[in-house]
Amino acid sequence: MARDQLLLQRARAMRREPTPFEQQLWLALRARRFAEAKFRQQVVIGRYIADFACRLPRKLVIEIDGDSHGDQLAYDARRDVRLTALGYRVLRFTNREVGGNLDGVLTTIALALDAPSLPPRSAAPSLP
Repeated sequence: MARDQLLLQRARAMRREPTPFEQQLWLALRARRFAEAKFRQQVVIGRYIADFACRLPRKLVIEIDGDSHGDQLAYDARRDVRLTALGYRVLRFTNREVGGNLDGVLTTIALALDAPSLPPRSAAPSLP
């Protein structure tokens, strides 16, 4: 099976079983409830699955990092560089931030949605 198909299958599975923090944020973002922005959950972008993405024209990716992300900081940094090269802005929040300060998280997202989009880089860096 092609990598794209595997990513799509994995994204579907992740949508069916979100973490409690993903579910909490999704309830605030879904169905254009937030800033009239169209967010999608578990979106395949290139070779990655973004927790949440608002595509054109705003091109914003939102990631919720659980406890395991402390062990993969280098991977997350490479991933963010790649998504930025595609013209996306990436916001990262921890489970603790979403669970304990959802209003603050939503304020940060609203500010990012109002900021101008980044143009994609002409040549994306080659990353593993």
